[in-house]
Amino acid sequence: MSERTSLSTLSHATTRRQMIAGVAVAFGSLAAGHHLWGKTQQQTMKETPSTAANAKRTSLHLEFDYKASPQRIYEALLDSKQFAAFSGMPAEIDSKAGGAFSMFGGMIVGRNVELIPNQRIVQAWRPTHWDPGVYSIVRFELKAQGAETMLVLDHTGFPEGEFDGLESGWHNHYGEPLKKFLV
Repeated sequence: MSERTSLSTLSHATTRRQMIAGVAVAFGSLAAGHHLWGKTQQQTMKETPSTAANAKRTSLHLEFDYKASPQRIYEALLDSKQFAAFSGMPAEIDSKAGGAFSMFGGMIVGRNVELIPNQRIVQAWRPTHWDPGVYSIVRFELKAQGAETMLVLDHTGFPEGEFDGLESGWHNHYGEPLKKFLV
């Protein structure tokens, strides 16, 4: 039976008010389920607190080598579909300077501050579990090295106690998945 036919049959069997109530309940259930799913995912993405040695650190520097062009990496980081494909979670990214983004199903949000195509991405970036209004700066530099690219990541201005979790998060949720995606 086609969807149109089943909806038509349904409308004859129930009143319009009952249908609207049913749709509202269905969307409410989806929203509640999504909210709970997001909490579960957020808990799994939160990493352990920083070690004593790293507790006061508020910046980090990482370098990743990829067998891909700077353009390919730039596009993967700023395209919603590609980002979702490599991260395995929903992403909404406005790929213009000043554009907002929401990644990892809404657990990371921010804005693109500066975009130099195939060279640099600078973002005001924050996990949603941080206090409201607290943002850090993430800078991705793409350096061509023949047919490969070195991605230099500098993350600065994050709250004390976040270093170890962020460092492992960059490796586990960006560095390694992006490497597998670009193959």
